[in-house]
Amino acid sequence: MNPIVWAGGTLREPGEPVVAATDHGFTVGDGVFETLAVRDGVPFALSRHLARLAYSADRMGLGMPDGAAVREAIAAVMGAGVVTRLRVTVTSGAGPMGSARGDGAPTLIVTGVDAPRPHTCRAVRAPWKRNERSALAGVKTTSYAENVVMVEYARSKGADEAIIANTFGNLCEGTATNVFVERGGEVVTPPLASGCLAGITRGLALEWGVRAALPMRVAAPGELAMSVLDEVLAGEAHLAVTSSTRGVQHVSSLDGEDIAAGPLLRKVSAAYELAAERNPDPAVPSRR
Repeated sequence: MNPIVWAGGTLREPGEPVVAATDHGFTVGDGVFETLAVRDGVPFALSRHLARLAYSADRMGLGMPDGAAVREAIAAVMGAGVVTRLRVTVTSGAGPMGSARGDGAPTLIVTGVDAPRPHTCRAVRAPWKRNERSALAGVKTTSYAENVVMVEYARSKGADEAIIANTFGNLCEGTATNVFVERGGEVVTPPLASGCLAGITRGLALEWGVRAALPMRVAAPGELAMSVLDEVLAGEAHLAVTSSTRGVQHVSSLDGEDIAAGPLLRKVSAAYELAAERNPDPAVPSRR
């Protein structure tokens, strides 16, 4: 189906232009976004996604539209057709031809599509690094060209995701996923200090997995070298990715070699799915 688009305060016709040629989100990627799964007709973890959107906007120095207005736009899109995936995009709006911003209002666009959930993950190791010292580290920004290049590299290798190390050579994340490794009788995930995004699904998997008495934790800085993926290929460890659209998903192949699912990671996935069904909008954790 055609995407359902809300922009400029109203629903738009399919194919209708909605972004100015001078919008900084278009010209220099000056914006932030969130992608949400829709479960049983409800945008999943909406409060957490909007909190992260506001955090990303603050990190970027962007004006953030009122949360109630964003929720109204989402409701309009949800009421206009069948939607299984939502995207909320905020840019700095129209600006000059350069990096400096203009002084106009931010642009808000909400898009809904009916798209199938990815059922498998085939991954490769990316030959590039994630810069954990970048000004955009941990920000979900529309400046996504780096990830596009890495996904195209993965596709050229018959995969659909690329796993990235940071500049220290430590395991960081995928282009659109966080990563979890099962080894030594526990499940660990790279720390945010590695430069990875604070994924909504990553956080919920940790919370709900621990609540289900599963042995899982955030790794210490430097604990997970990229070479841990050699252990995965040797069958000594197991790998899963997490994202809003994938949930907690076993990586079925790495660098072209089939790999087995981890028994603990299967339990993490089951715990996540059960908790998500029971609580479609988990509360935003308090910051201390």
